[in-house]
Formats: sequence, C-alpha cells, structure tokens
Amino acid sequence: MAGTMSEKRDLRLIHPAPTREQRQIVPNEVLGMILFIGAEVMLFAGLISAYAVVRAGMPADAWPPPGQPRLPIAFTGFNTLLLLASGGAMWFGGRKFAEGADKAVPPVLASLGLGAAFVALQGYEWANLLGEGLSMQSSPYGSFFYLIVGTHAVHAVAALLVLSVATLRLRAGELTEHAFTALRAFWYFVVLIWPFLYWQVYL
Repeated sequence: MAGTMSEKRDLRLIHPAPTREQRQIVPNEVLGMILFIGAEVMLFAGLISAYAVVRAGMPADAWPPPGQPRLPIAFTGFNTLLLLASGGAMWFGGRKFAEGADKAVPPVLASLGLGAAFVALQGYEWANLLGEGLSMQSSPYGSFFYLIVGTHAVHAVAALLVLSVATLRLRAGELTEHAFTALRAFWYFVVLIWPFLYWQVYL
C-alpha cells in the first residue's frame, strides 16, 4: 500500500495539474499608448477651455483684434483634408499588415508623405502670418493660436519621426503587430483631434 501511494505521488510530480493560461487582454504597447493619448486629450481639453474662456470675455468685434491678420480658413481646410487622407492611408496600412508586413509599407509611406505635407503647409502658413504681424506677443489671439496649433504641430512632427523609424523596421520585418497598432493609434490621435482644433480656432 505504501508503495502504491509513493507511485501516485511520483506521478503527480511528473504530470502536474494543468494550469489555466493567462490571456493578455490589452498588449502592453497598446495599453501604454492608450494612457498616453488619454493624458494628451486632457492637455488639449485644457488649452481649448482656456481659449474659450478668454474668447468669451472679449467683445464680439475684438476677436480677432482689429489690425490682426485673419486666419486662412480655406487654405487650412485643404490642409485638413490632407491630414485626414493621411489617416485613411494609415488605416489601410493596418489592414494590409495582416497580409504581410511588406504589404503595409506602401500605404504607410503614403500616410507619412501626406502627414509631412500637412506639417510643411502649416509651416508655410505660420511664416505668412508672422510676416503679417500675428505673433505670440501681438495679442491673446495670436498667443492662443500659436500655443494650440503649435502644440499639435509638435505632436505631428514627433509622430512622423517615430513612424519613420517604425517604417524602416516594418520593411525589415522587425515591427511587431502590437507595436504597429500602438503607433497607428498615436497617428490617429494626431489626425482626429485636428478637425476639432480647426473648428475651434479657425472658424
């Protein structure tokens, strides 16, 4: 009897009871990016709230202030379409990634090109506005414009730089699906928050 019990104990050691496999609901890369985007949404919400409070306290005929240049609504509207097209190309790249990393490269490059064009045209717009006298020191109108739009521009440039490096890894087949998803989420944030900023600041 003692020998039988010993054999059973030995079998339990050799064949341990199966453990339930832990499934990761949200990958670490994606979770980290979600938290980061949440913080950035709060940042822009604070900027827009401050802008709305200051604008509401100004007389209707003093915003924008007399003598200050008007923002190029049509030009920036066209530029907004370029950024939205960039987001669409990035979404298509995500769909193509499932067929193979090399399939995602062309639409991602198109997205980067459109995003770079958006940033370049914003820079051209800034140069013109500065030449016409709109600066951060000229009025609260100019201060908020450069603060809000400039903060978005910093995010756009940072995202383009990170995505450019990621594209090199994508071409080499070294970019994981989770990392690609997180980076696309960052670009979607940059793309989708801009129409709201355009509506608040330009219109």
